[in-house]
Amino acid sequence: MPPKESRLLRVGVLGCGPIAQAAHFEACTKARNAELYAICDVADDLRDRMAATHAPTCSYNDYDKMLADPQLEAVIIATSDAFHVAAAVRALQAGKHVLCEKPLATSIEEAESLRAAVNASGCTLQVGHMKRYDAGLQAAKTFIDGPMGQMVALKAWYCDNTHRYAMTDAVQPLMVTSKHARKPSENPKADLDRYYMLAHGSHLVDTARYFAGEIKAVDARLLNRAGIRCWFVDVEFANGTLGHLDLTVAVRMDWHEGFQIYGEQGSIIGKTYNPWYYKSSEVDIFHESDGSTHRVLGADGHFYRRQLEGFAETVLNGAPQTGADLEDGIASVRAMVAIAQSARSRLPVTLSDVAGPL
Repeated sequence: MPPKESRLLRVGVLGCGPIAQAAHFEACTKARNAELYAICDVADDLRDRMAATHAPTCSYNDYDKMLADPQLEAVIIATSDAFHVAAAVRALQAGKHVLCEKPLATSIEEAESLRAAVNASGCTLQVGHMKRYDAGLQAAKTFIDGPMGQMVALKAWYCDNTHRYAMTDAVQPLMVTSKHARKPSENPKADLDRYYMLAHGSHLVDTARYFAGEIKAVDARLLNRAGIRCWFVDVEFANGTLGHLDLTVAVRMDWHEGFQIYGEQGSIIGKTYNPWYYKSSEVDIFHESDGSTHRVLGADGHFYRRQLEGFAETVLNGAPQTGADLEDGIASVRAMVAIAQSARSRLPVTLSDVAGPL
């Protein structure tokens, strides 16, 4: 890991559950320009265990007390989806910068309500679409924005697999739980259509937008058969690019995620790995100009650490925001709502016409 810089962003992590344990605590301790200043969780046993393991400067069982700490500069919101917006608003009102786990919200209106809080605070809000910090995807984006010319078509897929947990359990830390942890009033997994779209579809939608820009309309189909949910989504992008998205949970094969992009002066084929392997995507970029193919090799694959470093660079040094900003987070929620409405109605849906929750 790179050595720590002299000026570190003092970060507090809200929530000591699985995503904090698997990603954010380590990202804070390894980031070159940030530190794990504080952790917060209402479950005393879980919080004490994490404090003993990761050694933050401070540990809190009350979120407002953590936000009142004048030394705290930024918060990573690593809670259940239902708590994201309220926690973000409280942090912004306290003058703290926010890196919020995806999805930003579970309804369009809830996501849009953050605009006022962000504008009033003057703080940075970034959404945790960490795949934007995959070096393979970044190489593809550089080609798209430069020599590729006009994009013609994009196909992208995100297919979780039945053997996912046997694979990830071998590389993730032992997840510690507590019966005292705060849970949403409704079980997020009670509606699996909604749960899979929020958990997995948010990645797929943001990757598509990262490459091809704003989504204008969607035409979605959903099939639930043999315990497999499959969304096929035809996408109309605002720039005229044709798109097709495949979200399938869970395929009877290896983890299957990637994309193909066809452009005026070249094409791109990408294979993305399960994120917990911390392996950058294998991305082949074909240049029509000289008939050659290029691939990034040996890239830094700690997406969560790189995400935090980019966020800290914006907060500390005013660097341009390289991750998903507030408007990206809102647009992702809007696209998921449109896909869900299109799948239910079996009709095309224009994103500007949608409202409400997923």
